[in-house]
Amino acid sequence: MKVRVDVMLKNGVLDPQGEAVRHALGSLGFDGVSGVRQGKVIELDVAEGTDEATIKDMCEKLLANTVIESYQVHM
Repeated sequence: MKVRVDVMLKNGVLDPQGEAVRHALGSLGFDGVSGVRQGKVIELDVAEGTDEATIKDMCEKLLANTVIESYQVHM
């Protein structure tokens, strides 16, 4: 079974990579971009029947730094 986990920095946490992308887009002539937040997508192949609580446990322990990141699980 495929599971996707989207991880993003929480609101209020500085995102230097997102800011670098925003600056680069402006340098390329894309002037309408006022903000960029960059995150990551993690795709997992897990055994059928793996419950969402187990996936959330994986996120809390390894996949996301919950102090500064939030995550969303898509099963």
